[in-house]
Amino acid sequence: MKKIMLIGLMVGALLTTGAWAETAQQSRMKSCNADAGQKQLSGDARKAFMKSCLSGGSQTEGKATTQQQRMKDCNAEASGKQMKGDARKVFMKSCLSGKK
Repeated sequence: MKKIMLIGLMVGALLTTGAWAETAQQSRMKSCNADAGQKQLSGDARKAFMKSCLSGGSQTEGKATTQQQRMKDCNAEASGKQMKGDARKVFMKSCLSGKK
């Protein structure tokens, strides 16, 4: 009887803590795998697709996204103007929103 009660408590603890819940990475893996299957990819093409998909797919072939490029440009400009502290924060906010 004690064993059954102990097992019940352990299962309850696992369920309430979410230890059996699917992680974001597992969910992404399922989604990327399904997409690769729909596209009928195999071999190196599938490997490349999965790598890109699992990393978020925000970067393709090493090219920075527009937002990343904007961040890089704004950082360079703020550094060139030797901005620091609050002035830099205000400048970066304005620069990144495109209101420069």
